[in-house]
Amino acid sequence: MADGEKRFQNLGTLKPGSYVLVDGEPCQVKAIDKSKPGKHGAAKARISAFGIFTDQKRNLMKATDYEAEVPIIDKGTGQVVAVMGNMIQIMDTGDYKTYDVEKPKDVQGIAGGIEVEYIKWGDLVRITRKKGDSK
Repeated sequence: MADGEKRFQNLGTLKPGSYVLVDGEPCQVKAIDKSKPGKHGAAKARISAFGIFTDQKRNLMKATDYEAEVPIIDKGTGQVVAVMGNMIQIMDTGDYKTYDVEKPKDVQGIAGGIEVEYIKWGDLVRITRKKGDSK
C-alpha cells in the first residue's frame, strides 16, 4: 500500500466526509456512531467508511480518545493525455507530472484533451470528476 503524508487526530472529533486511515487504506467517513462511557470504560466510536481509491467498505471501532491516522489528501487538476483501454494518463496542469490512473466507473465522457480533477495520496491517484461538471 502506498504511504502518503498523514497526521493524527482524535477519533471523537471526526465528522462524516472527513478522511481516516483504516487498516492502512485512506477512507472517507460516511457515518459515526458514538456510545456513552460505561461504568468501566471510555466512550466508543464506530466509524463506517469507504476506501477512496478502492470503494471498499471498512469499519473502525475504537475509544473516542484514540489518536486516529488521518491521510493528507492532495487535490489537483490535470489534462487527459491518453486513454489506453482501462487506463488513463493525465498530466498535472501545475507541475506537469504525469500519472497513469485507472478509468473511473462513475465519471463518463473522458477523452484526450479534457481537464479533470483528481485526488492523490502517496502514489495512489484517482480521477474524481471532469472539470466543469457540477457533480
